[in-house]
Amino acid sequence: MAPLRGAKRRRKAAAEKKAAMAAAAAAGGAPGAGGGDWWDGFCMRMSGARRSLCLSAVVVAAVRLGTLSCMEDAQRFESIFKMPRRTFNYICGLVKDEMMVRSSSYTFLDGKVLSLEDRVAVALIRLNSGGSLVTVGSAVGVNHSTVSLITWRFVEAMEERASHHLRWPDSSEMEKIKSMFEKIHGLPNCCGVIDTTHITMCLSSAEPNCKVWLDHEKNYSMVLQAVISPDMRFMDIVTGWPGSMKESSILHSSGLFKMCEKGARLNGSKLAVSDGTEIGEYIIGDAGYPLLPWLLTPYQENNLSDSKIEFNKRHAAAITVAPRTLASFKETWKFLHGEMWRPDKHRLPRIIHVCCMLHNIIIGLQDATMDEANMWNDHDANYKQQVCQLADENAVMVRDKLSEHLVSR
Repeated sequence: MAPLRGAKRRRKAAAEKKAAMAAAAAAGGAPGAGGGDWWDGFCMRMSGARRSLCLSAVVVAAVRLGTLSCMEDAQRFESIFKMPRRTFNYICGLVKDEMMVRSSSYTFLDGKVLSLEDRVAVALIRLNSGGSLVTVGSAVGVNHSTVSLITWRFVEAMEERASHHLRWPDSSEMEKIKSMFEKIHGLPNCCGVIDTTHITMCLSSAEPNCKVWLDHEKNYSMVLQAVISPDMRFMDIVTGWPGSMKESSILHSSGLFKMCEKGARLNGSKLAVSDGTEIGEYIIGDAGYPLLPWLLTPYQENNLSDSKIEFNKRHAAAITVAPRTLASFKETWKFLHGEMWRPDKHRLPRIIHVCCMLHNIIIGLQDATMDEANMWNDHDANYKQQVCQLADENAVMVRDKLSEHLVSR
């Protein structure tokens, strides 16, 4: 009878293991599938390394927590990765093929091979913590060179698989954007807000006398220009230009300018005003941009008429979405704060681009948990407003007609 009892025990143990795995899979927690087993193990690794963890007080507190409720566990996850679990899982699915090409190439210090989730987690922590390679490696138990290789592989994978998350809206999407601007701010036919922000860098030791990266506030920086929707998505970006360039110069050098000038963008339905004039689609920008028929800036002169005051009022309210978005973006992806960057016109623009795509993915999955305090921070603290005096004659007429239309309705 002893063999029979042993067989029963084995069958019972196998059944329990099968049931546990089924339960884990049902909850999205199957081992190796980005579920609870992976997350629990990752937290244990971070807890074990917490003495060397210098990512942030929030992360330190998160990895020290013990048994948590589902809500508390979700909050712990978001505090580390700046996104909910389902968004993380979606990103893992996007980059799986590229990230797992060399499935056994990357290991923890104890020799265990990093799973897909481990690799994405390492890359995201590197990007959103701003920690050095050594700090991030110590935090999760991998060599600093592994952190570097994984992060760059992740950037390449995102470029390959996630480009559809940062594109110019099609006509139906643009109609929704225009409707949002009119409903919220009373600006009809408005298609977006354009703004720039500076990604600060260190001076290259190889170019000690190079001033091209030195901006007007005496910082070494690279500029990101973005067109932003009312729901805080990036619709178009250009980056890689040195901080010494003015907003207007970057605009004129961009593909956006060329496409809008030849009518390939902002060419949708027109707004008919009372005198029969038609106003085309346009974006809005601050005083640092030239006044163009498709880019409307605020009136800058004194003693404005009522219609011009009303235009400036609505313009000022609508344009706030850009600094709020850029502030949140830079607060989330602290890697872009620049303390460790040397001017690199090849890699840094690609990383900025990927961070913009990640920002859009979070927004697009309606999982954004924006911190209101951070959203109102100045994304370019200590940078003075640039002013551009260039004004197209047709644009002056367009802005005046729109201003009159706003007060006549």
